[in-house]
Amino acid sequence: MGAFAYVAPSSVAEALAVLDEHASQGKRAQVLAGGTDVLVQMRTVDTQPRMLVDIKGVAETNQLDIGATETFIGAAIPSAQLNENAELKALFPGVIESADLIGSTQIQGRASIGGNLCNSSPAGDTIPALIASRGVCIIATSGGNREVPVEDFVTGVGKNVLENNEFLLGLKFPNPSPGTADAYLRFIPRTEMDIAVVGVGVSVTIDENGNCTAARVAIGAVAPTVLLVTQAGEALTGTQLDDAALQAAGEACTAASSPISDKRGTVEYRRRVVAVLCRRATAIARDRAKAR
Repeated sequence: MGAFAYVAPSSVAEALAVLDEHASQGKRAQVLAGGTDVLVQMRTVDTQPRMLVDIKGVAETNQLDIGATETFIGAAIPSAQLNENAELKALFPGVIESADLIGSTQIQGRASIGGNLCNSSPAGDTIPALIASRGVCIIATSGGNREVPVEDFVTGVGKNVLENNEFLLGLKFPNPSPGTADAYLRFIPRTEMDIAVVGVGVSVTIDENGNCTAARVAIGAVAPTVLLVTQAGEALTGTQLDDAALQAAGEACTAASSPISDKRGTVEYRRRVVAVLCRRATAIARDRAKAR
């Protein structure tokens, strides 16, 4: 392991100052929101020296604000805290389902959805769910905050839109209207604590007649980045979310995917599973929407 320095700023301004200083000097600084990915990586695949900037002490990154029309989740809030919030579970069950899949109970005491997003893995469990629920990243910069939809945040394997002198404050979501609900499903080889072979997040809105008026479908672990599959959402919109519509949405997910073959699954297998999970997650979201 290389040499590391550590700082724990207590404010957004202090954190930005540290990042600005290192960026201007060409030195590496890495933000730590939970640390469950960083601590593993710096002992294995990424051992280069850096300054670790722990944002757990920044108030805004620990803020949870469930408002009348919008919800904000701070980037450093541990998954365990989110998983125990009954109001969040009722509003965004799919997002909480995804957060509850990050590691073990012990890991969830540190891991955060913000950290999972910034790690920017194609198989990140929370990312499809965040996209499906229309999440927007709130990014702290020296010139003020900027906003980026989650579907535009990740740019490649382990890469995202954050500049060296920026960090993720948190994510905001529009609160679901009546008849709107989400769901997240993944497939893994083991029963728990494994990396997704495929993950699918779905959000649907249905009217009083059972017609789908809006839908978003996001797929993970089947491309270099998590994808918002607009064709799948279009296949669901205007339907009763019947078997034919679910089949069409699944086929759209298969068509949009560009997976690789590895020891956990072949290209053909992943393309088949993504369609299955799309159908199942959509059915769950549909039933939840009808119950609202």
